[in-house]
Amino acid sequence: MTASRLGLIAGGGALPLAIAARCEAEGRSLFVIRLTGFADPHLVRYPGADIGMAELGKALAALKAAGCGAVCFAGTVNRPDFKALKPDLKGATLLPGIIAAATKGDDALLRKILSVFENEGYAVEGADDILGGETLPQGALGVVIPTNEQLSDLRKALYVAEKAGELDIGQGTVVCDGLVLAVEAQEGTDAMLTRVADLPADLRGAPGAPKGALGKAPKPIQDLRVDMPVIGTRTLELASAAGLAGVGGVAGRLILIDRPALIETADRLGLFVWGEPGPAIAGSPS
Repeated sequence: MTASRLGLIAGGGALPLAIAARCEAEGRSLFVIRLTGFADPHLVRYPGADIGMAELGKALAALKAAGCGAVCFAGTVNRPDFKALKPDLKGATLLPGIIAAATKGDDALLRKILSVFENEGYAVEGADDILGGETLPQGALGVVIPTNEQLSDLRKALYVAEKAGELDIGQGTVVCDGLVLAVEAQEGTDAMLTRVADLPADLRGAPGAPKGALGKAPKPIQDLRVDMPVIGTRTLELASAAGLAGVGGVAGRLILIDRPALIETADRLGLFVWGEPGPAIAGSPS
C-alpha cells in the first residue's frame, strides 16, 4: 500500500530536512507547511506553503488542498508570545483552548495542537517512523566506548533528565564527575551546551581531556509521535567544544539524524555515543 501524502509541519533544525529527504528518496509525496520564522530556508525546494503559527485555518486548508492524509510535526519551535500572534479565523477560534493548554506545560500544548489535526481526520506520524526507525541502538554507536566513570555520568544525566521531564522542563542534562552542570529548559540543547562551554574550566572537561556526558531522554508524559529527542552532528560538535566525553540516550528513544555522519563525527572527535537499555532508566543513578 502506498503511503498517503505527508503534510510536514516544519519548525527549525535538521530534522524536517531529513524527513523531507527521506520522503523524496522513497518517492513519497510531500507537502511542507513551513512555519514562518522557524523553518529552514532549504525547505522551499519542496511543494508547500509559508504559514504563521496561529494561521491554523490556512494550514488546514493547504493540507486539504494538497491531498494530505497524514501529518508529521518536526523541528524546533520556541514557545510564542501568544499576545503577539496574528491568528486567522480558525486560529482565533482555537487559540483560547491552546493558551489554556499551554498553562499546563509544553506537552499539554503539543497534545492540544495534535488534537486539532486529528479531529480534522489526519493521521499523526512520528519522525522516527518516517525515517525508518533511525533511533539510537543499545551500546556504542561508534568506536569509542565510555569508561565506567563516563557511563556513571551519563546514567545520572539520563536520570535527572527523566526527573526534569516529569515536571515538563526539558529533555537534556549535562553531568560531569557526578555534578549536574546544566538542565535543558526552553533554550534547547544547542544553547545549553554553549552555556556549559562557558562554565569555569575546573567544572568540566576540555579538548584533549574530555569528561562528563550529555544525556537526552523523552519526557515520561510526552507523546512520542512529536518531540522525541534528537541528536545530529551539531550536537556532537557542541558537546566536544564543551569538553564533554560523550552523548547518550535511551535506546530506541533518541532519533539519529544521518547515522553515518554521526558515527564519522563521533569517531573523529573521540566522543562516545551510547544507548542505554530502554524504555527508561529505573531507580536512582549509580
